[in-house]
Amino acid sequence: MDSQKEALQRIISTLANKNDEIQNFIDTLNQTLKGVQENSSNILSELDEEFDSLYSILDEVKESMINSIKQEQARKSQELQSQLSQCNNALENSEELLEFATRSLDIKEPEEFSKAARQIKDRVTMASAFRLSLKPKVSDNMTHLMVDFSQERQMLQTLKFLPVPKAPEIDPVECLVADNSVTVAWRMPEEDNKIDHFILEHRKTNFDGLPRVKDERCWEVIDNIKGTEYTLSGLKFDSKYMNFRVRACNKAVAGEYSDPVTLETKALNFSLDNSSSHLNLRVEDTCVEWDPTGGKGQENKMKGKENKGSVHVTSLKKHTRSGTPSPKRTSIGSRPPAVRGSRDRFTGESYTVLGDTAIESGQHYWEVKAQKDCKSYSVGVAYKTLGKFDQLGKTNTSWCIHVNNWLQNTFAAKHNNKVKALDATVPERIGVFCDFDGGQLSFYDASSKQLLYSFKTKFTQPVLPGFMVWCGGLSLNTGMQVPSAVRTLQKSENGMTGSASSLNNVTQ
Repeated sequence: MDSQKEALQRIISTLANKNDEIQNFIDTLNQTLKGVQENSSNILSELDEEFDSLYSILDEVKESMINSIKQEQARKSQELQSQLSQCNNALENSEELLEFATRSLDIKEPEEFSKAARQIKDRVTMASAFRLSLKPKVSDNMTHLMVDFSQERQMLQTLKFLPVPKAPEIDPVECLVADNSVTVAWRMPEEDNKIDHFILEHRKTNFDGLPRVKDERCWEVIDNIKGTEYTLSGLKFDSKYMNFRVRACNKAVAGEYSDPVTLETKALNFSLDNSSSHLNLRVEDTCVEWDPTGGKGQENKMKGKENKGSVHVTSLKKHTRSGTPSPKRTSIGSRPPAVRGSRDRFTGESYTVLGDTAIESGQHYWEVKAQKDCKSYSVGVAYKTLGKFDQLGKTNTSWCIHVNNWLQNTFAAKHNNKVKALDATVPERIGVFCDFDGGQLSFYDASSKQLLYSFKTKFTQPVLPGFMVWCGGLSLNTGMQVPSAVRTLQKSENGMTGSASSLNNVTQ
């Protein structure tokens, strides 16, 4: 019966996953169909604009050519009209002179005839008819203004759509996720020397597989990438995965997107649990600050919240699909439910606040930065059973390093009320590495990755990040992968921790 029920539950889970996958694909198809309609409408509008622009240019060129022909017609007509007018005047004068000469032939008196002959000779010498060119200044030829658009017509007949670059191919094997950076590498399916640049788009998601259409964040765009790989650095891994896609662009147009690739970006994310922190601490998400006036107003506010109930403390369980540890914010499940607000608030001199996410497997890393004037603070981990009066490092259920800048400066590792002074400079930021399965808690200079101290133990219960602060404040940086330098140091330091044996007790 139980085996049949388990088998049925597996079938139900498989069907549910398949239904979810199909629904996502349907959403993708609907979005693609909508995109086809919208983009087609946009392209048709752009096509109309381009042809209108061509028509406008042709009209302008035609008008310019018509003006040139009219101007040439006017020039030649003016030249010919001027020449015609001169010829008419010369002809009129010549005819008058001819008539005078003809009349002069009838003069009988020699003296009067000689006088007329001299006048005719002088007038002939000065007559414009004999100085007039009888060749037209311009011809009637207008062939120099003829056109032949056969080549242009041929060119117009070859008009076609722009050559669109093919979709690049992202190579998941060449992609690298490390040190809160993601390097994405891709290649073109075939060589294309007209590629000008690439556009990379990315977004965070909590779903594996194909990108979801609904309930997802917007794509973030990185433009003008000249190479075939790009590294995004300084990321906060506050989602389980990231989607990536890339497209190639030539000088004119962008091509199709590559098939999207989903890369895992697992890291520990937690906030500070305000419901159980000391009343003299002002807590907000990933910041905590000493508040000597805190208490009454905050206490009344928190009591109201506790009466309404609160969310479960989350835990980090092993990823059921891959079998590798993966941080998840889920309820603890088989263990008795531990809800935020269900434990007693820290009080007395235990100025403590815990993280809201329990670690029960895997390797995790986070960083802490103290205010410059902070007089005293501790950073470490603790079991959930840490008492409300207990201070970090003073019980066998907590491990920490402690910094004291009041009266005298001390820097020490503390566990089970035993102290190991550290011969190191207090760094600006402290990196905390917790290997739950390996039973190791190490502290580093977050900048140089120099090992400050390492506890070697065996964790028998889930642990919570723990912090103590007095007269000052702390800020956290979570959503971080274990840095490569820390992984390397852990391998070299395996079995060679810098902690005193008196602090490395196995706690139950």
